[in-house]
Amino acid sequence: MTRLDRYLSERENITRKEAKALIKAGKVKIDRETVLLSEYKLDEEASEVSIGERIIRYEKFVYIVMNKPSGVVCASEDKRDKTVFDILPEKLKRKGLFTAGRLDKDTTGLLIITNDGALSHRLLSPKHHVKKQYYIEGEGEAAENACERIKEGLSLGSLKLKPGELNIISSENEKTKALLTITEGKFHQVKRMMYEIGVEVTCLKRISFGNITLPEDLKEGQARLMSETEIKMLKA
Repeated sequence: MTRLDRYLSERENITRKEAKALIKAGKVKIDRETVLLSEYKLDEEASEVSIGERIIRYEKFVYIVMNKPSGVVCASEDKRDKTVFDILPEKLKRKGLFTAGRLDKDTTGLLIITNDGALSHRLLSPKHHVKKQYYIEGEGEAAENACERIKEGLSLGSLKLKPGELNIISSENEKTKALLTITEGKFHQVKRMMYEIGVEVTCLKRISFGNITLPEDLKEGQARLMSETEIKMLKA
């Protein structure tokens, strides 16, 4: 059971004071009956809450897809840099949101934001082998045996990586473009892997995560709720 003012504050992204004002003004109904008490306790899943004629839908979990731009960090707050939550549209903000995994400050592309901890754990757990694909541009030409080495599983010092898949788009004149698919997410892993095969990454963009591909119509810095189809694909 949840207090009505808290419920409105979280669902409408307004302050508790603003929620209480709406309730006091008689604009809030529960199961089509006006409620004037801010402390009224409601069953989130069973009650129908409305403001005027607009029904406030109950959403236990939220799934957001963002095309992360360079220069922002995957943190809830940061004293030096903007975070992905700073640039998230107000209408999408909810309490309890976090990123399912992280992208480096200078890495762009597909980022999933949710409040579903169980799903996030499954997506990131090494035992589930969820694939992540990156588009890469870099300085230097890839070693001749680069694809084979990554397929076998690179060793970075004492760290043995799981097998990945490298598809070289072009590698000439000391410039390389490639696609890399991995199932892990170690610290700066992609950059370290590419450096190990002779390429210093200058551009890194995640283009897919599991069954979800970065939407073509989502520009850098933009975010939106996932469609029902995307959510089903994400959970598959």
